Amino acid sequence: MKKILFTLLALLSMGQASAQSGGISPEMLSEIRKACPATAETRALRNALAGTSINQLALAAENPALTDTYFSNEVPSKGVTDQKSSGRCWLFTGLNVFRARMIKKYELGKFEFSQSYCFFYDQLEKANLFLQATIDNAKKPMDDKTVEWLFKNPLSDGGTFCGVQDVVTKYGLVPAEVMPESFAANNTSRMSDLIALKLREYGLALRAAVAKGEKPAALQKRKTEMLTTVYRMLTICLGTPPAEFTWTRKDAYGKPVETKTYTPLSFYETYVGDDLKNNYIMVMNDPSRPYHKTYTIELTTAASGRTSTSPWTRSSPSPSPLSRTARCSISRATWANATTPKRASSRWATTTTPTSSAQTSR
Repeated sequence: MKKILFTLLALLSMGQASAQSGGISPEMLSEIRKACPATAETRALRNALAGTSINQLALAAENPALTDTYFSNEVPSKGVTDQKSSGRCWLFTGLNVFRARMIKKYELGKFEFSQSYCFFYDQLEKANLFLQATIDNAKKPMDDKTVEWLFKNPLSDGGTFCGVQDVVTKYGLVPAEVMPESFAANNTSRMSDLIALKLREYGLALRAAVAKGEKPAALQKRKTEMLTTVYRMLTICLGTPPAEFTWTRKDAYGKPVETKTYTPLSFYETYVGDDLKNNYIMVMNDPSRPYHKTYTIELTTAASGRTSTSPWTRSSPSPSPLSRTARCSISRATWANATTPKRASSRWATTTTPTSSAQTSR
C-alpha cells in the first residue's frame, strides 16, 4: 500500500514539475482566456468562417483589379488548357509547346493533345521505377535514407519537361478526343493515394522476397504481375490508351482536310517529329548549389530505359544567362516554371496582400 501511495505522489509531483517547467498551468490558461475576449469582431469572423473557407475570406477584393494581364508577345494557342485539381502543370505546359506549333503549321482550329494519355504512362513508369528501385535497394535497412524516401514517395503526379521528353518519345501522342479527360485525371489525389498504398504493399513484398533469396528472374516476374494491377487501376480511372486510332484533321473553319489511321508514335512523328532528346535541355536556376555546373537527379522517371542509375541531367546557370535565354525564346512557345507567393490565389492569380509580380510571354 505504501508503495502504491508513493508512486501516485511521485506521478503527481512530476506533473506539477512539468507545469512549472514549461507546461500550460491553470493560471497561464486563465491569462490566455482573458486576453481573447469574445468581441463583436471575433464573433463576426467566427460566423463567416463557419461556412466559408479562410482563403476566400482573406482575398483582397481590390487585388484582381490591380493585375495587368497584358503581354507584349503572345503565342497563338486557340484556347487555354486546364489541369483542374491535379499536379500535371508540367505536362500541360510541355504539350502546349507542341500544340502551338502544330496549330500554326497546319492552320488548325481548337486542338489539344490528350493529357490523360501521357499521364497514364507517366504513372505506370513511376510505378515501375518505385518497384525496381525497391528491388535494387532491398538489402538496405528500412531506415536507410533512400529506402525511406522511396516508401514515403512511391508515386506523384508532378514532373518537369524531362518527363515530357521521356513519355512522348517512348509512347507518342494522341489527340484529346481520342483519350479525353476524366474525373480522376482532373482530380488526381485520390487515385494517386490508392496506387501509392498498393505500391507500398508491393514494395514490402519485394523486400521480403529478396530477403528469402528469390532469383532476379522471379523478382521481375513478380514485378510484372504487380504492374499489371497498377495498369488495371489506371485504365479504370483514366481509360485504356489506344494502340491505334483514326483521326480527321480539320482546318480552322472546321472543314475536314484528311482522315488517316495512326499509332500514337506515328501521330507524334507526323505532327511533331522533333528530336526531344537531343534538341532540348532543361535549364534551372538553383541558388542552393554552385552555378555553371551540371547536376543529376537520382530516382527520376524510368521511361525509355531510365532507372535510378540513369537520372535526369540539368544545367544550372546564374540568373543573367537564364534571363538572356528566356528573352531569346520569347517569340515561341517555351516550357517554363516559376515560384509563386505563398499567399497567391489560384483562382484570380493574385494574393491576399498587395505584391509585385513578374510577367512572362505566353
